[in-house]
Amino acid sequence: MKERGRILQNGIPGEGPVAYWMNRDQRVEDNWALLEAQKYALLNKKPLLVVFCLTPHFLSASYRAYHFMLHGLHEVRQGLLGLNIPFILLEQEAPLSLPNLIKKIDVSALFTDFSPLRIKKEWVEQIKKDIAIPFYEIDAHNIVPCWEASTKKEYSARTFRPRILKKVPDFLTPIPSLIRHPYNETLALKTAAPLEMLTKYHYPQKTLPLYGGKAGYTAGMECLQKFIKKKLRVYKELRNDPTNNVLSQLSPFLHFGQIAPQRVAIVIKKHGENHESIRDSVDSFLEELIVRRELADNFCFYTPSYDCFEGFPQWAQKTLDEHRWDPRKFTYTLEELEHGKTHDQLWNACQLDILFHGKLHSWLRMYWAKKILEWSKSPEEAMKAAIYLNDCYEIDGRDPNGYAGIAWSIGGVHDQAWPERQIFGKIRYMNDSGAKRKFHVKQYIESITSNPIGQL
Repeated sequence: MKERGRILQNGIPGEGPVAYWMNRDQRVEDNWALLEAQKYALLNKKPLLVVFCLTPHFLSASYRAYHFMLHGLHEVRQGLLGLNIPFILLEQEAPLSLPNLIKKIDVSALFTDFSPLRIKKEWVEQIKKDIAIPFYEIDAHNIVPCWEASTKKEYSARTFRPRILKKVPDFLTPIPSLIRHPYNETLALKTAAPLEMLTKYHYPQKTLPLYGGKAGYTAGMECLQKFIKKKLRVYKELRNDPTNNVLSQLSPFLHFGQIAPQRVAIVIKKHGENHESIRDSVDSFLEELIVRRELADNFCFYTPSYDCFEGFPQWAQKTLDEHRWDPRKFTYTLEELEHGKTHDQLWNACQLDILFHGKLHSWLRMYWAKKILEWSKSPEEAMKAAIYLNDCYEIDGRDPNGYAGIAWSIGGVHDQAWPERQIFGKIRYMNDSGAKRKFHVKQYIESITSNPIGQL
């Protein structure tokens, strides 16, 4: 508790059960927030329950995202049932529903997992005003808790890397298992099951093709094992080539917290220790999983305006302002961007990939966002468009990785000044010539445009 969590509020414990408000980490296994909640409940001989607050309209998330999430929560519910821990699904956002439940059943203490996003911070502050019980936050998402990894906003991966890697050995430890909870009480509460929620609300963009894979912890661990067996050995060599399917495909599972990054790191690290020949690929993957991913959390946690122009470093704001009125050869509306209707065939294929499949290769995400800056009337308009498209259509949208990646592409976050040019100023520039040096662009375009899903 001392290492991975913090006290949000002291208070007077209630007489009822301990509650874990599940939010970002939607799993039973390897969940430090749930483990700490059970530890507290066992110490005080209290029942334990898990609460999830469903927000029907969350940061432009489409039906595709809700479909994936709710199928994962179905597995969570089943897993908790086997551990004698009730799962309660509330059908409103947390500040509107959670305090009422806490008062109704006299919850003794409240635990939640950590998210650096502004909306979760706002929810926490609203809930604190309405409850008087102890309230704890546990970082169950990062290997090194965000506030432990660094106490300030880091300039770049170069400054962040030595700080976090120094602390990784202290936190990359074996993860205990939950036990069947010995204390329980019958709650006079009847709540809907996760899958029932798929038809109850009108979710945005319900006509989109669904994400092509299964959801939940079991599917996530199967995906991890497939990556290790078939892709990890060539990961470092081929990871920047979108025509070679060597990426882990773990991002949706990590985003929804269906698998723990700590478990992934433990498994990958152990595999590397047993196979010296792939050590470089293991190190390359762990750099992305630990350093880059947790740097994104650092950015959002210490930058309240992480999704705005004001969140860019001063040098980037200055150079973009100086080139604000540069003529644009092409400009496109949000609707044109949304449906991949530009002059750039590679960019159109990227957008169709997002629309069809809910994903985009990590290198192409940078190209995709930088072109939006080039074709928008202002950096602010570019940020707004890129974030909307990412949050709505990417299955792993609405994530610190996405916000940090877009801010890097458009606003120089975690980057340095480059030779000056039109529109971009000193922001790093990317074009299709660079893409052609990295991979077979025509092959990628054809693979997307010939997709059997068909017309949008």
